[in-house]
Amino acid sequence: MLFRVSSAAASAPAARLTPAVLVALGIVYVVWGSTYFGIKIAIGSLPPLGMLGIRFLGAGVILFAVLRLRGAAMPTARQWGASAVVGLLLLGGGTGLVTLAERDASSSVAAMVIAVSPLFAALFAQLWGERTGGREWLGIGVGLLGIALLNIGELHATPLAALLLILAPLCWTFGSQWSRHLPLPSGLMGSAAEMVTGGVLLLALSFIMGEKWGTPTAASLWALGYLILFGSLLAYSAYMYLVAHTRPALATSYAYVNPVVAVLLGVGFGSETLGTLGWVALGVILLGVILVAWPKKVPEVSSL
Repeated sequence: MLFRVSSAAASAPAARLTPAVLVALGIVYVVWGSTYFGIKIAIGSLPPLGMLGIRFLGAGVILFAVLRLRGAAMPTARQWGASAVVGLLLLGGGTGLVTLAERDASSSVAAMVIAVSPLFAALFAQLWGERTGGREWLGIGVGLLGIALLNIGELHATPLAALLLILAPLCWTFGSQWSRHLPLPSGLMGSAAEMVTGGVLLLALSFIMGEKWGTPTAASLWALGYLILFGSLLAYSAYMYLVAHTRPALATSYAYVNPVVAVLLGVGFGSETLGTLGWVALGVILLGVILVAWPKKVPEVSSL
């Protein structure tokens, strides 16, 4: 599924849940929910920032090559610069900080803390004059209540990991909202340029921080391959489509569903546990995302 982002759509986000938006939401909800577990496996024998650099640079180069073969225009110097800004904020500050935090936090708690993203997105959207409706605020509040309930349970992180997980959505949501007002390449070329520049920046940070490379395990390599093809190439493109075509609260509503997927994987395949209160919290989280995602009653805007 290829998601084409048009400049017209970026200035007028869609109000209805069109088929393309629903597909993009499904991809981001499920695939990104699984990447927390994938990251945990990948950094078992790979350095965090270096692994991410390879992940995004690999996915970006693949997408860039395919688009160029299909006749897409080469980004201008100005567009490469804007892509580097977005790549640094989203991939370096957002995903990078989450990956560093997962050295001392479970994949489940990482996904749960990131669920504050819709709140930050709604706040940052005010900077560009976008309005968040009352039902969206209610959904955000309900979702955060679910996160609070979930964190009362057995899943905890160290203070440093918790700080990194709070800073990560700040970088991610600010970069997401700012990206709608930057001169980025059109369509999927924007995603490709952001991943290429973000990957290069992450590899540079890995070198500066002196990360050590050892012999990776087969499990880490398989996890890295999954993160490249699905977590980055597919899901990141779907997310940027949502950023351009939907309301901020809906575009970031993945943060309420990702914990459900992450917890199920952590409990099913990892050593994490979840009690009765945790499962109740997941139900509250799902209620929050329904409130956020429910379309507004305004004229339809085409997403294609």
